[in-house]
Amino acid sequence: MLCSLSPNLGTDALKAINVLEKDLGMQLLAFSCYDLKATEVTPAQLAKIQELEKRLGMSLVAVSP
Repeated sequence: MLCSLSPNLGTDALKAINVLEKDLGMQLLAFSCYDLKATEVTPAQLAKIQELEKRLGMSLVAVSP
């Protein structure tokens, strides 16, 4: 399973989260999870993935379809 921050919250969901944040007095993060399996990569593939991660400033995960 792989989880990431939810990038596209609908207006209603965002409003509900904001209301709860104010009620609780804390900030909340919204995550979406996907039933994916990481795939094995070769050292050469890993090097290419790491190079792009460094250039983009984010993490990438190789998954099986």
